Amino acid sequence: MRQPKQQRAVETREGILRAAAEVFDEVGYAAAGINRILERAGATAGSLYFHFESKEGLARAVMGRQSERILPLLESEGLQRLVDITLLWSHQLQSDVVLRAGVRLTTEVGVLGMGGADKPYAAWSRVMEECLLAARDLGELQAGVDPAHVAEYIVATCTGMQMLSEAASTGRVDLPQRTRRMWQLLLPGIAVPATVVRLDLDPRRAQALERAEPVSG
Repeated sequence: MRQPKQQRAVETREGILRAAAEVFDEVGYAAAGINRILERAGATAGSLYFHFESKEGLARAVMGRQSERILPLLESEGLQRLVDITLLWSHQLQSDVVLRAGVRLTTEVGVLGMGGADKPYAAWSRVMEECLLAARDLGELQAGVDPAHVAEYIVATCTGMQMLSEAASTGRVDLPQRTRRMWQLLLPGIAVPATVVRLDLDPRRAQALERAEPVSG
């Protein structure tokens, strides 16, 4: 009898989180009222505060889901994995409301004075640094390239790039092409020539990755 109850709790939590993501994506953190989120989720205030404690806690849960929307779909390694992360990110920002809300909240929390505004950026930097460390072990990086510095640079570039894309286009439709241009400019400075010519930067690759079954582990 315990499993159905646990399953209902998981489903309730996920329903509230998705409803919150939809509202945060539509109106931003400041204008997102708890009652609006509850109405969207069809949930009670008691269930929301049981799972998330506060509106801020709910926002942080949405922000923390960003990498979960992408990493389970990938099997590649090294620099191709790093490229794939950004290609899939640029593609899914157009359709994945949880990812899109997480990105919006990440850019808003600092302005709103919430503590730990750098945590989502730091989390992405760690993910990308791991890819670059693997790339170094595979002999894909040029001598002297610092994985931590490059990872931080890519996170900063992607942050600005998606903001510019949002301002300049409808629904960030040009973000995948901007992402490819970023790699065309960056790779010759960090990767060995044999790797540069081998990597697949085609934005259409993201569509194939999105259709793939999530990779366990």
